[in-house]
Amino acid sequence: MQLTDFTEVDYPTLINWIRSEELNYLWGGPLYRYPITCQQIAQHCGKDGIYPYLLTIKGEAAGYAELCRESESQYRVCRVFIADRYKGRGYAKQMLQLLVELAKDKFDAQTLTLAVFEHNVVALNLYRALGFQSMAEERCRLPNNEVWPLLRMEKRL
Repeated sequence: MQLTDFTEVDYPTLINWIRSEELNYLWGGPLYRYPITCQQIAQHCGKDGIYPYLLTIKGEAAGYAELCRESESQYRVCRVFIADRYKGRGYAKQMLQLLVELAKDKFDAQTLTLAVFEHNVVALNLYRALGFQSMAEERCRLPNNEVWPLLRMEKRL
C-alpha cells in the first residue's frame, strides 16, 4: 500500500468513483460540478499548493486524498475518498496515516486542518480517531437549499 502522485492518467478512475450529485458534494463540496470532467480535475489539480495523491494497493487504485497548502506550516486535508470495493477494511485510516506522515516529512507541516459534514459519521469518527479535534461549526447551503452542518477540525503534528 502506498500513496503516489495523482496524475492525468488517474482522472478517469476518480470520475468513475463519484457516481451521484450528492456523493460529489459530500466528497468535494462545491468545487466540482457533477458530473466531474477531466477538465475540472486538471484545472483544480494544476493550481499551486494543491497536492493530490492516489492510494494504491497491490498496484490497484483504492483511494484519493489531497493536501492543500494554507501556509508554510499548515496544510488542509481535502477530498478524501476510498473506492467502494475497499471500504470497511480500514484503508481510509491507513491512507490518512500515510498522508499525515507525508505532510510532516515532505512539507514540514506543523498543523493539518480539514472540514467534514457532520452527518458523515464514518469520516467524522475516523478523523477523531486520528487525533483531529473540532474547532468550529458552520452551515453550508447546498444548491437545492438544503443546509448541512460542517465541522472544521485540526490536528497538531
